Amino acid sequence: MSYAPARWLPTAHLMTVFANVARLFPRPRGARERWDLPDGDFVDVDRFAGAGREAPVLVVCHGLEGSSRAPYVRGLVAAARTRGLDVLALNFRGCSGATNRLPRLYHSGETGDLSEVVRRLAAERPGRPVLLAGFSLGGNVVAKYLGERGDDLPPEVRAAAVISVPFDLAACARTLDGPGFWLRLYRERFLRRLRKKALAKARRFPRAIDATAARAARTFAAFDDRVTAPLHGFAGAEDYWARSSSGRFLGGVRRPLLALSAADDPMVPAGSLPIEAARANPRVTLEVHPAGGHVAFVSGPPWRPTYWAEGRVLDFLVAAAV
Repeated sequence: MSYAPARWLPTAHLMTVFANVARLFPRPRGARERWDLPDGDFVDVDRFAGAGREAPVLVVCHGLEGSSRAPYVRGLVAAARTRGLDVLALNFRGCSGATNRLPRLYHSGETGDLSEVVRRLAAERPGRPVLLAGFSLGGNVVAKYLGERGDDLPPEVRAAAVISVPFDLAACARTLDGPGFWLRLYRERFLRRLRKKALAKARRFPRAIDATAARAARTFAAFDDRVTAPLHGFAGAEDYWARSSSGRFLGGVRRPLLALSAADDPMVPAGSLPIEAARANPRVTLEVHPAGGHVAFVSGPPWRPTYWAEGRVLDFLVAAAV
């Protein structure tokens, strides 16, 4: 399906910023639930009712420092409900506005929490189709989850779709750590929030995080090396990136997976996209569009913009749920 980029957003940076900052988004009303996890921590989920008890349920995973209230999540939730789907928007640990209990955070390769959510949904209504969607970091989690587990998935999991995935975390981190106004803007926006969370954890668990190193981190390489990696059992940033990148897991995917990417994505270099891995697995459909920015894909006129990727994702998932 072809995508026609909005001409009034002529660069990838403008499209990315507009979609993630200036977008007027719907406000679907959901019910917040707290689900305890096997390790004693918890995740908060927002549930949105669809067409009825037997309707397929879509699990939506947000991006880095996002939440269930992110504009792109709310947009997909609202569109999914018009297609008759139930929706569950997952907040990764510490992203719902409530601090998680344990001396750890979420990260790009953590698939255990998504696995627990899927397990609970499958047990709640056996046989009901479960669909997965993820944006950016959340897309990496979804793709890695499918690839890690292969055939060892609940039969309820029918398909997944992901948008703007950093399939190669090392390449994306190095891109974001590069020079230029826009990259500095993205980098500091993310790292300011990550540092705040890390320092809050350091106050509660001073032995778990080096607060001085966290406070000084001004690049993803530094933050992941000094905070993310030691906090979650990795040897360093390179080890974390290598073991958590979903691109290396695509060969194991055994459910239909649609991945939407833009060649002009300012955070995910086109050269890092797993073209050959996707070609080698018939269950993986990787669509690389010339334009679209990062988690954007804006189309239509400025007075009535539309978000093409959401419709493409839902067309794919609804067809797979039948």
